[in-house]
Amino acid sequence: MKLVVGLGNPGSKYKRNRHNIGFWILDKLAKSYKIKFKRKKLFDFAIHKEIYFLKPRTYMNRSGDAITSIRTSHKVDDMLILLDDINLELGEIRLREKGGFGGHNGLRSIGRSLGSKKFNRFRIGVGNPDAGNLSDYVLSNFKKEEKEKLNEVYNFSRLLLEEYFKTDFNGMLDKYSRLKKTYSEKF
Repeated sequence: MKLVVGLGNPGSKYKRNRHNIGFWILDKLAKSYKIKFKRKKLFDFAIHKEIYFLKPRTYMNRSGDAITSIRTSHKVDDMLILLDDINLELGEIRLREKGGFGGHNGLRSIGRSLGSKKFNRFRIGVGNPDAGNLSDYVLSNFKKEEKEKLNEVYNFSRLLLEEYFKTDFNGMLDKYSRLKKTYSEKF
């Protein structure tokens, strides 16, 4: 089975935070496919065709616990993590098969749980503060002028994810390479 994990924090307090862009993408996809998330102890999940969407309920710093939980009860052939990245401009997307954690506690938790840094990542830029506390920044909501860009971020993300659903990570990388310039100009 394919598992697409959106990273974020549960609860209405965090719903519109930069850190929750992974949840936001999955919520919008689920709504467009007319599927609903069901609640388990450690995660919320929805199924589209044979693809599982997962939103950990363990908070960002323990995201790996939710992934371990589903991987012990289901055979996961392919996993993709959707997450925020402060090192990318708002809307920029970077796809990676492996890498470091870049200070992202959700990735660190997943890496610890899997015992590896090798897992597919779909990083979505949320911008970087000019100054101040990074934790406060990622837990802040998007500004009004940034929200307009988020629709394009979602549209581009959906195109890439639908390619991933049909093919695999490499198929999504190919699509990204072909479309990146077109969408980059919109941001």
